[in-house]
Parts: sequence; structure tokens; C-alpha cells
Amino acid sequence: MSTGDWTERFQGTRALPRGVRDRLLKVAQIRNYPKGQEVFGPRNIPDSLLFLLEGTIRVSQTSENGRDIVLYRVDAGESCVLTTACMLAEEAYNAEGLAESEISVVVLPRPAFDALVADEAAFRNFVFAAYSRRLIDLLRVVDDVAFGRIDVRLAERLLALVGGDREIAATHAQIATELGTAREVISRVLHDFQKRGFIAQSRGRIELTNKPALRELADSA
Repeated sequence: MSTGDWTERFQGTRALPRGVRDRLLKVAQIRNYPKGQEVFGPRNIPDSLLFLLEGTIRVSQTSENGRDIVLYRVDAGESCVLTTACMLAEEAYNAEGLAESEISVVVLPRPAFDALVADEAAFRNFVFAAYSRRLIDLLRVVDDVAFGRIDVRLAERLLALVGGDREIAATHAQIATELGTAREVISRVLHDFQKRGFIAQSRGRIELTNKPALRELADSA
């Protein structure tokens, strides 16, 4: 794909001084990943900062008992906070980033990142502002998992997944991973939703038959 001046594609980089943007364009590289490929994984120390041009990266973590939880997603026009944090701390990833679709990524190598952080106050401010925003999002995830009502969180997730459609292609296990809970818990709440007329279920598919009721539940938190 033709990326041209990719700094125009990101709100943060678009606001940087022209000289800083030119330095980014000179040293950054473009990489493409197919759907399903690991972009980064546990125990790997990051050697570059990632800016996502196209597609979506799902960032998840696996607990000691093997349960997965989705921490957040990186969408086109965003950078990855986990990469930033691990580079700043010089520590290995403790999560996995998986391409949920075909993706195109701008890669800023570690030496160039270090030089820009040291030399350019505008770039330094951009990095920490983006990091702070995503950290707040992560804290919301922790709060939801620790204290949020599972029926409210499930209603929110179903509405987010279905978008403007009526039906979702997802298993109970996949939804449990999204919400950081057990499949059995999701199955129980979905069964309750079905009895209340909110949804209808078939194998691997969930139809939202009463979106207004789900929205009311989602907004009740």
C-alpha cells in the first residue's frame, strides 16, 4: 500500500513540528502482518515503537491458570501503550499482541525512538500523552473486571460487537476471553438474557432480539 506521509494519519504525530515529522519519516519502516499472526509476545523485549496504519491488534494476557483476558485493542491511527511502557522500562512484554485482521504497522526502531525522546520535547510530550490516555483505558479494564457487574459488562460487549447488525458470530468462550471471566459464567448470563427475551442463541451465533433492553441494562451501571 502507498502510505505517503503517514504522520498525517495519527492525531498526535500530525501536531508535531515539521522537523520532527521529517525525522520520523526518515527512520521509520512499514511492516505488514497477515490476520492471526503474533505481532509481539510474552518474554520478548520490544525493539521498536508501533504505530498502526491499518487493521486491529488485540492485546491480551494469559493468567497462570490459563485464562485469557483482552486488555485492549489497538486500532488504526493509534500507537501501542504496552510497547511504549516496555521500551521505557527496558522490560519484556507480559502480554500478546495478535493481528485481528491484515494490518500495516509503522515501526520506529529503538535507537531512533531514544534519540527523538532525548532531542525533541514535542515528541517526548506526544509519547507521554499517548501513554497516559491508554493507561487510563487500562485502569478502566481493571476496574470493570474487579468490580463491574457481569450482566452489565456483557450487555455492553454484545452491543459493541453487533454494531448496526442484529447477529454476532462468537462462542461463549470467546466472549468470556473478552470480559476476563469463565465461559460458564457467560453461558449462565446469556441463558438468563435469552429467558428475558433479550437474545436468541444458536450454535456459535447470538441474535440481539431486544437491543433497547440491552442498552438500558448497559447504561444502568
